[in-house]
Amino acid sequence: MQKGDGCGHTVLGPESGTLASINYPQTSPNSTVCEWEIRVKPGQRVQLKFGDFDIDDSDSCHSSYLRVHNGIGPTRTEIGKYCGLGFQMDGLIKSRSNEVTVQFMSGTHTAGRGFLASYSTTDKSDLITCLDNASHFSEPEFNKYCPAGCVIPFADISGTIPHGYRDSSSLCMAGVHAGVVSNTLGGQINVVISKGIPYYEGSLANNVTSKVGPLSTSLFTFKTSGCYGTLGVESGVIPDSQITASSILEWSDQAGQVNIWKPENARLKRPGPPWAAFISDEHQWLQIDLNKEKRITGIITTGSTLPEYYYYVSAYRILYSDDAQKWTVYREPGIDKDKVFQGNTECYQEVRNNFIPPIIARFFRINPLKWHQKIAMKVELLGCQFSIGRAPKITMPPPPQNNDNKNNDFSDDFIHSVKTSLQTDKTTFTPEIKNTTVTPSVTKDVALAAVLVPVLVMVFTTLILILVCAWHWRNRKKKTEGTYDLPYWDRAGWWKGMKQFLPTKSAEHEETPVRYSSSEISRLRPREVPTMLQTESAEYAQPLVGGVVGTLHQRSTFKPEEGKEASYADLDPYNSPIQEVYHAYAEPLPITGPEYATPIIMDMSSHTSTPLGVSSISTFKAAGNQAPPLAGAYNKLLSRTDSSSSAQALYDTPKGQLGPGAADELVYQVPQSVPHSTGSKDELS
Repeated sequence: MQKGDGCGHTVLGPESGTLASINYPQTSPNSTVCEWEIRVKPGQRVQLKFGDFDIDDSDSCHSSYLRVHNGIGPTRTEIGKYCGLGFQMDGLIKSRSNEVTVQFMSGTHTAGRGFLASYSTTDKSDLITCLDNASHFSEPEFNKYCPAGCVIPFADISGTIPHGYRDSSSLCMAGVHAGVVSNTLGGQINVVISKGIPYYEGSLANNVTSKVGPLSTSLFTFKTSGCYGTLGVESGVIPDSQITASSILEWSDQAGQVNIWKPENARLKRPGPPWAAFISDEHQWLQIDLNKEKRITGIITTGSTLPEYYYYVSAYRILYSDDAQKWTVYREPGIDKDKVFQGNTECYQEVRNNFIPPIIARFFRINPLKWHQKIAMKVELLGCQFSIGRAPKITMPPPPQNNDNKNNDFSDDFIHSVKTSLQTDKTTFTPEIKNTTVTPSVTKDVALAAVLVPVLVMVFTTLILILVCAWHWRNRKKKTEGTYDLPYWDRAGWWKGMKQFLPTKSAEHEETPVRYSSSEISRLRPREVPTMLQTESAEYAQPLVGGVVGTLHQRSTFKPEEGKEASYADLDPYNSPIQEVYHAYAEPLPITGPEYATPIIMDMSSHTSTPLGVSSISTFKAAGNQAPPLAGAYNKLLSRTDSSSSAQALYDTPKGQLGPGAADELVYQVPQSVPHSTGSKDELS
């Protein structure tokens, strides 16, 4: 309650409120007075917090001051008397009872804005005022209590949900705009600070106009319960048959075309005409059947959205029902009159209003009270599914001991507020919970898709793994194809033992001595010895024949190189007996085998001797038509003969040749040795 001619902006709620001196934040006029009587629930106390205090103290608080009292009426006692220009009152002023009187006196003065203060019950330890903004707090996230009455004409906000509000905006006023708290009741806000954005949009919501704002270093948003989704008017979840109206505008244009602005046209953001009433009076309504009880937290409205028909609703009431028979007009807790919501100020802009506390009902009606030219609108409802829980047990506070009529009035208001808030929690059956973002006809498909999608993902994942494994196996097979895996204990030294037999190594660097028996050397003349020992050099590997080769390692094998080189021997082009099948590479020798390849042993008893003057020819075919040039090193062939036989080396002659006299034209010959132990010809291939 307030009285006097010096009262400014004032909202006195049941748990919190805001009060200011007249003409604030401008200089208050001379010789004015105002007195506020604040009353909260019995058993609680009042705390007062000043957001700004600037009262002239030129006469030492004699004619201009602010005085706070415990209690109301003649029995009140003074808590304190305050004055001063730019006076900082950071602390809280607390009462000893549930009633407080605040008295403001403005005498003759030349300066001073007056004051702005907020109050709440003492259990709200984090109370702030309507002038606090996000830049006053350094925490990245914090909780504060906003008092009632923070929609003030001298504060500005920039931004909207869900993008956020500029850090210079009033926290509590932005909370009202976002629908987090009620301007009539106040409430708790949970603020999150984040990086600013270059541009802040403006909008109209809950009777608060947000202005367009420029770039800022930071912004803030609010944490909410999340019950602000659309309920299906725009998307079509609610069918046309569930949107009805008191009347329908029907008319013919100049071309003779009939225009019907039906109730189902009242879907937000849908192109085309809106719903319009045939008669524009306060008895018209637009009704939406939600099919079951829902928790309704807000509504968004626009006008006709057609430039040639500038129609819109500027104010309306909300009614709700469970059976479409008995209707209840929406009221805010503690208020004994119907809530009138501000509508549109033009036909295009979307205007949002929130319900605090939310409405729980199946049937929802909009009753236009003011409009421009004609009643026409498009709407969307905000909210979520309603889940039933146990209603909280309400303990009514004891009635005040005195018989003061004001206390009785407060008790009646409080009881009415409790009944109103509990009325929205009543229900008679458990509602069926469905997704509000899809039409009811596709809910089964959604459930089927929820099962099929994971199964398909698993199938595709399995196929991909199989393909990857097959590809890896194929590459591994290609790498190992044509090679022989050596034992682990012999891999490191096999190449070292074999590299001396490569053409470059044998021709340039290494020499292996050739041994002849003494009987064979004795038959040669001195000049024939070099000729006998000398062989033409080759660019290919030396044949493995009987003898001692010290550099050949045990169990060595010859790994063929990739491709065919010209220096290696081709297959025998002459007729030959059926040969055994050989591997493309040498077989690994057994552990107990000899250190070198088995020499070729020939029985010379059945062969004619070859003149000693014929030089020995390599067993491999040289590249081209001519023999390879001499590289400065001898090819050493080791022959072994029995001591009882003649020491002479014999060679087979390829077919088509005339005899030993044509030795210069020979291309292929096989080195042979003559043993006399067996008496028969043995050939080891």
